[in-house]
Amino acid sequence: MQNVNNREISSNLFERAKELFPGGVNSPVRAFRSVHGPPLFIKEGQGAYMIDEDGHRYLDFCCSWGPLILGHNHPHVREAIIKTVEKGTSFGTPTRLGNEIGELIISRHRYIDQMRFVSSGTEAVMSAIRLARGYTGKDKILKFSGCYHGHADSLLVKAGSGLATFGVSTSAGIPEGFAQETLVAPLADSAALERVFAQHGESLAAVIIEPIPANNGLLLQTKTYLQHLRSLCTTHGVLLIFDEVISGFRIAFEGACATYEIQPDICTFGKIIGGGMPVGAFAASREIMKEVSPLGPVYQAGTLSANPVAMAAGKAALEILLEKDFYRNLNRKASHFLNRIRAHVHKQGYPMRIQQAGSIFWFAFGTEVVRHADQIDPDSMKYFKELHALLLDRGIYLGPSGYEVGFVSTAHSPTDLEMAADTICACLDQIF
Repeated sequence: MQNVNNREISSNLFERAKELFPGGVNSPVRAFRSVHGPPLFIKEGQGAYMIDEDGHRYLDFCCSWGPLILGHNHPHVREAIIKTVEKGTSFGTPTRLGNEIGELIISRHRYIDQMRFVSSGTEAVMSAIRLARGYTGKDKILKFSGCYHGHADSLLVKAGSGLATFGVSTSAGIPEGFAQETLVAPLADSAALERVFAQHGESLAAVIIEPIPANNGLLLQTKTYLQHLRSLCTTHGVLLIFDEVISGFRIAFEGACATYEIQPDICTFGKIIGGGMPVGAFAASREIMKEVSPLGPVYQAGTLSANPVAMAAGKAALEILLEKDFYRNLNRKASHFLNRIRAHVHKQGYPMRIQQAGSIFWFAFGTEVVRHADQIDPDSMKYFKELHALLLDRGIYLGPSGYEVGFVSTAHSPTDLEMAADTICACLDQIF
C-alpha cells in the first residue's frame, strides 16, 4: 500500500496552479472536489499505469477520459507522432495524412459518407447543431437529461419543470434566449418523446443524444427506445444526431450505430480518433455535408483542424483497432474483470450494480438498472468517495467523480485486472 496522503509535490503544484488557473485546473472535474485530497499531478504514463509527481504508481481506469483505448504512450502511436513532428507540427493546409485517416474511417463506417475534422468533441457537437439548423431551416433542438454534449451554449442546459420542457441554463454567461431554443426530455421515457414531437415536431431541427450516455453515469438505453426515437425523427422531418464522442470507436469501430443498427443523420466523434491527441469530427451523408462551407452556407473553420500530428496519431491508433478480433478480445477482457467484481457484490448482497457497455463501465451504488439521471441518488456518491480514496492508497486510479465512467484498455493485462478486481472487492468489503 502506498501513502497517497503524502502528496507533497502534487499539493504544492496545486497551490501554485490556483494562482494561475480558475480553481487550479483547466477542466473542472480535475480539481478532485468530489473526492478526498488534492488532485494528482501526473508526470508519466506507460501502458496501463500512470506515475504522479510524488512517485506514486497507479493502474489507470480513467484512460484520459476514454481515448487511450491502447493505454498510455503506445509505441505505434508514439512513433507516428515523432515521425510527423520531425517534418513540422501545423501548416494550416490540407495534408496527405488527413486524406489517409479520412479514407480509413469512411471506408469502414457504413453510416457516414463524409466528415470534417475539428479539434474537440465540443467543437464537433457545436458544428453538428449548426449544420442541422442550416440544413432544416429550423431552430429548436431536443436533448436529454443526463446526456452531456460539451460546453456549447445551446446544449449547456437542464430541464425546467415538467417532463419535457424548454431548457434552463446551467452556466452563467448563456443568454436565456439561447437556452430557450433547446428542449430537454428525460431519457428512457417514450411517452415524453411522443409529447415533445406532438407539440414541437414542426419546429425541431434536430434531436441530439448520446446513444450510450456515459457522462452522467452509464445510462444504458434499450434498442427499442432508440429505434422509436429514430422513427419519430423520420416521421417529423427532424435530424437525429448521435453524439459518439465517447462511444464511437470505443465499443465498436462503427460505435453505437452498428451496435444498435440505427442510422443517425449526423454523428459526432472525438477522443479515440486522435490516438490521445486533441481531435473531433462530425460526419453525415453527402447530401447533408454539402451544406458545410465552402460548398454550402453553414460556416465552420479551424486553423488546427486535421493538423498532421493529430492525424498521424489517430491513424496509427485506428489501424490497431481494425485488427482482427480487436473489440471482441477487449470487451471479453473487460467482462471477465467486471464479472469477478459482480460475483462478489452479489454474494455479499451489497447495494451496488456494475453497468457496462463493451470496455466502458460504471459503479452504480443502488440495486436497480439506471437508465435516466433521476435514478441516481446523490447520497450514494459518499460510497464512491470512500472507494476512490481506498483504491488510490492501493495504486488504482478511477476518474475523480462518481458520475464518471471507467475504461479498460488493451494495455490492462490479465494480471493487472485480477489484482484490480481483488482490490476493488476488498475495498467494497471495507466500505460496506
